[in-house]
Amino acid sequence: MPGKKAEKTRANWLSVLEKHKHDADAPGSEEYWSPRLDCASRDELTAIQNEKLAALTPFLYENSGFYQRRFDRLGLAPTDIQSLDDLPKWPVVDKSEMMADVQENPPFGTYTTHDDDLWAKRGWMMFSSSGSTGVPRPFRYSQIDREYWSWANARAIHSFGIRPHDSMFICAGYGPHVFAWGVQYALAKMGVACIPGGGMNSDMRAMIVERFKPTVITSTPSYALHLGRVMEEKGMDPAKSSVKTLFIGGEPAAGIGNTRQRLEDLWGARLVEFYGCTEVAPHSGGYSCPASEAGPGPVTTHLMEDFQIWELVDDETKEPVPEGTRGLTVCTSLNSESSAQLRFLVGDYTTYTYEPCDCGRTHVRAVGAFAGRADDLINLRGIKMYPVQLEQAVRAVAGVGDEYEIVLNTNADGLDIMTARIEHAEQSAGDLVANEIRSRCEIRADVEVLALGTLPKTEFKAKRIRDERGD
Repeated sequence: MPGKKAEKTRANWLSVLEKHKHDADAPGSEEYWSPRLDCASRDELTAIQNEKLAALTPFLYENSGFYQRRFDRLGLAPTDIQSLDDLPKWPVVDKSEMMADVQENPPFGTYTTHDDDLWAKRGWMMFSSSGSTGVPRPFRYSQIDREYWSWANARAIHSFGIRPHDSMFICAGYGPHVFAWGVQYALAKMGVACIPGGGMNSDMRAMIVERFKPTVITSTPSYALHLGRVMEEKGMDPAKSSVKTLFIGGEPAAGIGNTRQRLEDLWGARLVEFYGCTEVAPHSGGYSCPASEAGPGPVTTHLMEDFQIWELVDDETKEPVPEGTRGLTVCTSLNSESSAQLRFLVGDYTTYTYEPCDCGRTHVRAVGAFAGRADDLINLRGIKMYPVQLEQAVRAVAGVGDEYEIVLNTNADGLDIMTARIEHAEQSAGDLVANEIRSRCEIRADVEVLALGTLPKTEFKAKRIRDERGD
């Protein structure tokens, strides 16, 4: 059972969260779900973050064995981290620490503040990290988290212009993954009808679009491409369907110009995007806005600073980088009873701007959206690149099919090599793709040109990189 200190710090943490909960049940205006928060001044946002942070650190210390041990090991007390200026004292937390904690404290670990007692009293749902390597990291969330999560996602989805007259078809699995569940609970709060598409195959989903005419489809970008092609094979035209908005998440797309254009052309619809992760209270941390979608410059992704503290750090030193410098995303969660993490290394590359957006929102934005995770780094003969760069190269050549894969292996001479397998009607496209890869990634790659429709179709998240090199 939790001790008195743990209960006291929990009560204080929840009271601070409740204090800064505005426009929770209905939108405050047509443009913003919460005008007071979405358009708060920089000083107001900093004050909210500092007040929440001062309540967060003692709460973590008393309610999470992982955090208490880490504070003690670093020789820090909760009172040492009370404001944004104090954050660099706390080294970033990465997923390997969480994996080790799960192994030492199975099955749930101690990195959240949700124990068996809380699970019995007001447990809501358990999710698991979606990474394909390492030890799965479970996260138990409470009913209080559900409410905060629904509110956060409603604020983001409202910014897309989605309203109660819309209907949304959720083309995603309903397993222990966060995306579909978070969207569905937000839609309930917004009064927006939804059609859950979990467990359906693509033929069935194509017929749902044709028959019930949703105005919004939610999926990964890879699956939106696949579903559109399935409709075409069945004699349907996605661009003439009822779908006006593609609401995507799980993979980069908004910041990859050719991928975004391909999707929007296929469906005759606009593309909007969510950004977030399972670890730091997995509601929407980032989201599109109308100004970013319409502007001539790079897309930008809004980050909710009253809910989370977003930093960028150097990929090697993990020290903060100056504004305008590319770095890895780090997040402190300020909107959760169960998973209020302190400086968790999300690990996506981007650049921040604190300039107010033309939409009127004042929170920090990621310029060009997000360019892929540090975990996805490809090192080929000492040259480093990311899957996003390779996708940009492949998509830059007209006529390339929707599916492609990058194969890494070692030749007979012991040299690591790369082969891009693409679909195209012309063999000469191979030279064009090879030139694009060399230009963007500074590496020579072989290109294998296959007939259109040869490669397996993506059903969920695309796995474009196949590493067959030996250890």
